Amino acid sequence: MKINDEKCLIAYYSRPGSNYVSGAIVDLPVGNTEVIAKMIHEMTAGDLFHIEPVHAYPEDYTETTEVAQQELRTNARPELASHLQNIASFEVIFLGYPNWWGTMPMLVFTFLEGSDLSGKTIVPFCTHEGSGLGRSVSDIRKMCPKSTVLEGLAIRGGDVRNAQNAVSGWLQRLGMKKEQ
Repeated sequence: MKINDEKCLIAYYSRPGSNYVSGAIVDLPVGNTEVIAKMIHEMTAGDLFHIEPVHAYPEDYTETTEVAQQELRTNARPELASHLQNIASFEVIFLGYPNWWGTMPMLVFTFLEGSDLSGKTIVPFCTHEGSGLGRSVSDIRKMCPKSTVLEGLAIRGGDVRNAQNAVSGWLQRLGMKKEQ
Protein backbone atom coordinates (compact mmCIF):
# COMPACT_ATOMS: atom_id res chain seq x y z
CA MET A 1 0.00 0.00 0.00
CA LYS A 2 1.30 3.42 -0.89
CA ILE A 3 -0.01 6.38 1.07
CA ASN A 4 0.09 8.52 -2.09
CA ASP A 5 -2.80 6.43 -3.41
CA GLU A 6 -4.89 6.46 -0.23
CA LYS A 7 -6.69 9.20 1.68
CA CYS A 8 -5.70 8.98 5.32
CA LEU A 9 -6.94 10.29 8.64
CA ILE A 10 -4.97 10.77 11.84
CA ALA A 11 -7.54 10.38 14.64
CA TYR A 12 -6.09 10.76 18.11
CA TYR A 13 -6.80 11.48 21.74
CA SER A 14 -4.18 13.48 23.62
CA ARG A 15 -4.27 15.10 27.03
CA PRO A 16 -2.22 18.25 27.68
CA GLY A 17 -1.58 19.57 31.15
CA SER A 18 -0.47 17.56 34.17
CA ASN A 19 1.16 14.35 32.87
CA TYR A 20 3.63 11.74 34.05
CA VAL A 21 6.80 11.96 31.94
CA SER A 22 10.14 10.29 32.66
CA GLY A 23 9.35 9.69 36.32
CA ALA A 24 7.96 13.14 37.15
CA ILE A 25 4.67 15.00 36.90
CA VAL A 26 5.09 17.83 34.39
CA ASP A 27 2.79 20.35 32.74
CA LEU A 28 2.62 19.78 28.99
CA PRO A 29 1.25 22.60 26.82
CA VAL A 30 0.58 19.99 24.10
CA GLY A 31 -0.11 16.36 24.94
CA ASN A 32 2.47 13.77 23.90
CA THR A 33 0.15 11.89 21.55
CA GLU A 34 -0.72 15.12 19.74
CA VAL A 35 2.99 15.77 19.12
CA ILE A 36 3.27 12.38 17.38
CA ALA A 37 -0.04 12.89 15.52
CA LYS A 38 1.27 16.14 14.06
CA MET A 39 4.51 14.44 12.98
CA ILE A 40 2.47 11.77 11.19
CA HIS A 41 0.36 14.52 9.62
CA GLU A 42 3.49 16.24 8.27
CA MET A 43 4.84 12.97 6.85
CA THR A 44 1.59 11.66 5.33
CA ALA A 45 -0.44 14.80 4.55
CA GLY A 46 -3.40 13.08 6.22
CA ASP A 47 -6.30 14.92 7.83
CA LEU A 48 -6.24 15.42 11.61
CA PHE A 49 -9.16 14.66 13.94
CA HIS A 50 -8.81 15.20 17.69
CA ILE A 51 -10.98 12.74 19.62
CA GLU A 52 -12.32 14.72 22.58
CA PRO A 53 -14.68 13.89 25.44
CA VAL A 54 -17.78 15.91 26.23
CA HIS A 55 -16.56 16.01 29.85
CA ALA A 56 -12.84 16.74 30.07
CA TYR A 57 -10.68 14.57 32.27
CA PRO A 58 -9.52 16.19 35.54
CA GLU A 59 -6.59 18.56 35.31
CA ASP A 60 -4.75 16.68 38.05
CA TYR A 61 -2.78 13.70 36.70
CA THR A 62 -3.54 11.35 39.60
CA GLU A 63 -7.26 12.14 39.44
CA THR A 64 -7.22 11.42 35.70
CA THR A 65 -5.60 8.03 36.28
CA GLU A 66 -8.29 7.21 38.82
CA VAL A 67 -11.07 8.19 36.41
CA ALA A 68 -9.39 6.22 33.61
CA GLN A 69 -9.08 3.14 35.81
CA GLN A 70 -12.75 3.39 36.83
CA GLU A 71 -13.80 3.76 33.17
CA LEU A 72 -11.79 0.66 32.28
CA ARG A 73 -13.17 -1.32 35.22
CA THR A 74 -16.77 -0.51 34.23
CA ASN A 75 -16.14 -0.75 30.47
CA ALA A 76 -17.44 2.83 30.17
CA ARG A 77 -17.96 4.62 26.87
CA PRO A 78 -17.41 8.34 27.51
CA GLU A 79 -19.39 10.56 25.17
CA LEU A 80 -17.51 12.27 22.35
CA ALA A 81 -17.61 16.05 21.97
CA SER A 82 -17.81 15.69 18.16
CA HIS A 83 -18.10 12.97 15.56
CA LEU A 84 -16.32 12.65 12.25
CA GLN A 85 -18.96 12.89 9.52
CA ASN A 86 -16.90 11.74 6.55
CA ILE A 87 -15.11 8.61 7.83
CA ALA A 88 -16.16 6.75 4.66
CA SER A 89 -13.88 8.98 2.59
CA PHE A 90 -10.73 7.65 4.32
CA GLU A 91 -8.98 4.38 3.51
CA VAL A 92 -6.25 4.54 6.17
CA ILE A 93 -6.92 5.53 9.79
CA PHE A 94 -3.92 6.31 11.99
CA LEU A 95 -5.27 5.88 15.52
CA GLY A 96 -3.36 7.58 18.34
CA TYR A 97 -3.75 7.48 22.10
CA PRO A 98 -1.84 7.38 25.37
CA ASN A 99 -1.55 3.93 26.95
CA TRP A 100 -3.79 4.06 29.99
CA TRP A 101 -3.87 0.95 32.18
CA GLY A 102 -2.51 -1.29 29.43
CA THR A 103 -4.76 -0.19 26.58
CA MET A 104 -6.42 2.82 24.95
CA PRO A 105 -8.50 5.31 26.93
CA MET A 106 -12.14 4.23 26.90
CA LEU A 107 -12.89 7.37 24.90
CA VAL A 108 -11.02 5.78 21.97
CA PHE A 109 -13.19 2.67 22.35
CA THR A 110 -16.20 5.02 21.98
CA PHE A 111 -14.69 6.44 18.77
CA LEU A 112 -14.08 2.98 17.31
CA GLU A 113 -17.57 1.72 18.15
CA GLY A 114 -19.13 4.83 16.64
CA SER A 115 -17.21 4.60 13.35
CA ASP A 116 -17.74 2.08 10.57
CA LEU A 117 -14.16 1.05 9.85
CA SER A 118 -15.01 -2.08 7.84
CA GLY A 119 -12.51 -2.51 5.02
CA LYS A 120 -10.27 0.26 6.39
CA THR A 121 -6.62 -0.04 7.35
CA ILE A 122 -5.99 0.98 10.96
CA VAL A 123 -2.48 2.01 11.98
CA PRO A 124 -2.17 2.38 15.78
CA PHE A 125 0.30 4.60 17.60
CA CYS A 126 0.60 5.38 21.26
CA THR A 127 2.61 7.25 23.83
CA HIS A 128 3.50 5.61 27.12
CA GLU A 129 5.88 5.65 30.05
CA GLY A 130 7.06 2.06 29.93
CA SER A 131 4.17 -0.16 28.87
CA GLY A 132 4.43 0.21 25.10
CA LEU A 133 1.29 -0.64 23.13
CA GLY A 134 0.08 -2.95 25.92
CA ARG A 135 -2.94 -4.90 24.71
CA SER A 136 -4.32 -2.01 22.65
CA VAL A 137 -3.60 -3.58 19.26
CA SER A 138 -5.42 -6.79 20.19
CA ASP A 139 -8.30 -4.67 21.54
CA ILE A 140 -8.48 -2.81 18.21
CA ARG A 141 -8.49 -6.10 16.29
CA LYS A 142 -11.35 -7.41 18.48
CA MET A 143 -13.36 -4.22 17.98
CA CYS A 144 -12.67 -3.92 14.25
CA PRO A 145 -12.61 -7.49 12.89
CA LYS A 146 -13.41 -6.31 9.35
CA SER A 147 -10.43 -3.94 9.29
CA THR A 148 -6.76 -4.55 8.61
CA VAL A 149 -4.67 -3.53 11.62
CA LEU A 150 -1.00 -2.83 10.83
CA GLU A 151 2.09 -2.74 13.04
CA GLY A 152 1.75 -0.14 15.75
CA LEU A 153 4.25 2.39 17.03
CA ALA A 154 4.87 3.08 20.71
CA ILE A 155 6.87 6.16 21.73
CA ARG A 156 7.86 6.88 25.32
CA GLY A 157 6.35 10.19 26.41
CA GLY A 158 9.69 11.67 27.41
CA ASP A 159 11.01 10.97 23.90
CA VAL A 160 8.22 12.42 21.74
CA ARG A 161 9.89 15.70 20.90
CA ASN A 162 12.85 13.83 19.40
CA ALA A 163 10.86 11.04 17.72
CA GLN A 164 10.95 12.27 14.09
CA ASN A 165 13.36 9.51 13.02
CA ALA A 166 11.38 6.78 14.78
CA VAL A 167 8.11 7.99 13.22
CA SER A 168 9.68 8.40 9.79
CA GLY A 169 11.28 4.94 9.88
CA TRP A 170 8.00 3.32 10.99
CA LEU A 171 6.04 5.02 8.22
CA GLN A 172 8.74 4.05 5.71
CA ARG A 173 8.59 0.37 6.80
CA LEU A 174 4.83 0.40 6.38
CA GLY A 175 5.01 2.12 2.99
CA MET A 176 2.98 4.95 4.48
CA LYS A 177 5.36 7.90 4.16
CA LYS A 178 4.21 10.40 1.54
CA GLU A 179 6.71 10.73 -1.24
CA GLN A 180 7.95 14.26 -1.74
